[in-house]
Amino acid sequence: MSKYSEIEIDKVKLYSIAQRQSKVQLEFLGKPVDADADFKTWWDALPDILKAADLKSVVGAIVKARKKGKPVIVMMGAHVIKVGLSPILIDLMEQGVITALAMNGAGIIHDTELAMFGMTSEDVAENIADGTFGMAKETGEFINRAISRGMKEKSGMGEIIGKELVDQKAPHLSISLLGQAYKLGIPVTVHVAVGTDIIHQQPSADGAEIGELTYRDFKIFAKQIADIGDGGVILNIGSAVVLPEVFLKALTVARNLGYSCKNFTTANFDMIQHYRPSVNVVNRPTMAGGTGYSITGHHEIMIPLLAAGVKMEFRKP
Repeated sequence: MSKYSEIEIDKVKLYSIAQRQSKVQLEFLGKPVDADADFKTWWDALPDILKAADLKSVVGAIVKARKKGKPVIVMMGAHVIKVGLSPILIDLMEQGVITALAMNGAGIIHDTELAMFGMTSEDVAENIADGTFGMAKETGEFINRAISRGMKEKSGMGEIIGKELVDQKAPHLSISLLGQAYKLGIPVTVHVAVGTDIIHQQPSADGAEIGELTYRDFKIFAKQIADIGDGGVILNIGSAVVLPEVFLKALTVARNLGYSCKNFTTANFDMIQHYRPSVNVVNRPTMAGGTGYSITGHHEIMIPLLAAGVKMEFRKP
């Protein structure tokens, strides 16, 4: 016999499982589908729990927002363009789902290169070794020339680059977020940190013009944010720092000016969940009313899935 005493397990108090609140119910379970099942069947068969339930909630919020005439604003990092999602987002703009786009400085580079030259994303590790990284002449001159034009025309950065792509009849204009948004009359704002983008290291760059146009875009973005109360939706896709910070400041400006920015939905989509999107998109903005979601996964899978869900739900009566 052990020399150590044991707790008296036989005296613990039990209760019926019928009295317990359980987090998983039969109706939450997923269902198998046939290999040739349509999207609606597959979608409806997803488990109604955790991130599958969150994804459906975000889809529902987007559909409800547009049916109510409230904005759906997409903030995005440039990686979203690099993994091939421009056609998906353009389709949602054409369908009247996305009402505004916000991107960082790298976004205009990848969008412009794809639209003008049909390729983008150089080998940084190889080109930085000999100082040629970011020195493609045509990219810098096209964008910086457009920015100079925007300075004269008092345009925002996203607007003027989109206009330039349209005016120049870019060979691949159909897959340009900037160009198609300009044609659709959808604002695209560009939020630049000076020195972060390859076009800033070229002789055609003008810091004063870059700063002026991106500041105009901040004010345009803040005006879009001012209308998100009572049902709007903000999606942050793959921006870990710049867009979450810009969003928080734009939201503050809107509230400071008396706009009722409460009771809206936010969602952060990324491959990993970073600090700033978590606090500046999902948590802090919705504390006064609203719901925030964090959904983790690769953009090239999650965003087409989100888009398909939205389009399907829109078809419902």
